[in-house]
Order: sequence, then structure tokens, then C-alpha cells
Amino acid sequence: MYRILKREQLNETVVRMELEAPLVARKALAGQFVILRADARGERIPLTIAQTDAKRGTVAVIFQVVGAATMALGAKREGEAIADLVGPLGNPTEVEGLKKVAVIGGGVGCAIALPVAKRLFELGADVTSIVGFRTAELVILEREFRAVSRRMILTTDDGTCGEKGNVCAPLGRLLKEGERFDAVFAVGPLVMMKYVAETTRPYQIKTVASMNPIMIDGTGMCGCCRITVGGEMKFACVDGPDFDAHLVDFDEAMGRLRTYTAFEAQARERNCNLFRKEVK
Repeated sequence: MYRILKREQLNETVVRMELEAPLVARKALAGQFVILRADARGERIPLTIAQTDAKRGTVAVIFQVVGAATMALGAKREGEAIADLVGPLGNPTEVEGLKKVAVIGGGVGCAIALPVAKRLFELGADVTSIVGFRTAELVILEREFRAVSRRMILTTDDGTCGEKGNVCAPLGRLLKEGERFDAVFAVGPLVMMKYVAETTRPYQIKTVASMNPIMIDGTGMCGCCRITVGGEMKFACVDGPDFDAHLVDFDEAMGRLRTYTAFEAQARERNCNLFRKEVK
């Protein structure tokens, strides 16, 4: 059992949890993830590690409550425990030797982008962070990004906070003005990462996409996170989660991601009905 030391509601649907997991905390690197279960009968959930504290033996995860499994996890409170936590899994993000980088985060993907930006900052890199959300009420981790970035640009689709528009607009503007980066890291919805890759492609800038959004099992056994990268089949969980964004077939990945939408909606509704009965 892994005790929940702290639970924080970052916005209406996004939760940050700090878990007691000393072995994982000592080994985890930026870009890696864990698999956990809220309870013994729960679904396995792969979640990227948002932060670690080796001295305190803690691991923080940030997740959006969107389905039955994350709903059960989100219902947990401080002092309670989750059943299982395994990790660190996946390959860490390659950050060595980079001097000037851009880290692009979209929505809850910012939870994955933040540890990458933080690690690059710690290594002395010049970090530009561009983070985007639908609206001001959904903004998370703004202060944390500013602390690890030389320049931080915030965007919202409706213009209620920061620049109006998506993350590709300021990225494209910087590139047109002559800004060049050793690498660009993109983490967020698949469609966002696709257009970040198209924005950087004409400039031949190394662009890395984190394919966490399509992971399910997290060990390569289910095969649901199959992606085509440069014409070859890869698994996001064991071969990644980071890949050359210019080689990823994003259209194929988005099609596969939509496959389970109806099933997830049914599971979410069942969980909601059970919750309503328990409340009564």
C-alpha cells in the first residue's frame, strides 16, 4: 500500500497527488512514468512522474479525472492509500548537452512537460516554456514553469489569460524572428504535438513528442500504444515515451486513441451511478 501524503485540486478536473514511494523516488528521472491502481480491483493507470523528492521518499503525479479509473483515484483523500505503484518505467527524456530549448505543454500535458523543463534548467540550459490551456480556469503550474524558464509564454484558446490562441502561434513567431533551439519538446494532446512538429519542420529543429496520451497497459503487452515512427512499428510505453515528432504518424495515433472513447464513457457512467447510490 502506498500512502497519499498530499492531495491538491489544481483545477476542476486535475488533481496532484504526492505518494509515499521511496524506492521509486530514488531512481526516477524526467520523462519516466509509474503504473498504479487505486484499489485492488482497479484498472492499471500509467501516469508520468511530475516530481520526486528522494530525501522524503515521495513521488508526485498529476492526472485529469476523465474516466472510471481516474475517478476512483481522484476520490482518494490524504492519509488513505492506493493499492499498487510500480516504476520508474519508460526511457528518461534525453536532455544532456542541450544549451537552448523550448518546452511546449498543452493542458494536463504540462504536468509531463514541467519535470523536463526543470531538469534542463538544472543543467544550465536556456529554457523557453510555452504552455497552453482552453481557458483561464484550467491553467495549472504557471508559477512552477516561470521558476524554471528564462522566458515563459502562457496562452489560452479564448484569451482569458495570457496570449489568445494556441501554443503554435508564439512558437512560430519566435522561429520567424530568428530564434533557434537545439531541441523542442512537446507534451500534450496528439493534435497539438502534430502541429508543433509541423511548425518546427521547415526549420529542421529536433522536435521530441511524448506519446504518453496513448498508453494503457504501460508494459507493451496490450499493444494499444502501437505507433508508426519513420515507417516502423513502435510501442509508446517500452520504446518511448519520447519519439522524433517529425517521424511520428500522428493521424494513425489519433485514430487509435478514439477507438475506446465509447467504452470509457460507459465505464465512467457506471462509476458515477455507483457513486450516486453510495451517497444516497
